[in-house]
Amino acid sequence: MKRFAIASMLFIVAVAAAGFLSPGAASAEEIKLVGVITKIEIAGPDATTASATLKDIKTDAVVTVIVNDELTLDKFKDHRIVTGDEIRLKYEVKDGKNVSKYFRKTAGC
Repeated sequence: MKRFAIASMLFIVAVAAAGFLSPGAASAEEIKLVGVITKIEIAGPDATTASATLKDIKTDAVVTVIVNDELTLDKFKDHRIVTGDEIRLKYEVKDGKNVSKYFRKTAGC
């Protein structure tokens, strides 16, 4: 009886772990990209969000991302990140919008 209980408990744990580790279990996929900024739009000096359009270096695809983090917004406002800069980017698709998770110059900044 103990063996059956232990075996069934292990089976339940294995099934639960497989459910958590399956690729479909992730809420959003993180996408990596290296590209050149072609356009930056900031709503104003006190804006809490901006959009940046980049051209992917590998595929020449144009991607627009929403940037919400204060550090990157400050770099946009101070012109430390400008059109023409090469950027290393990680983003997720949330509600049909590309939301930036990591936005840095490839040369550092």
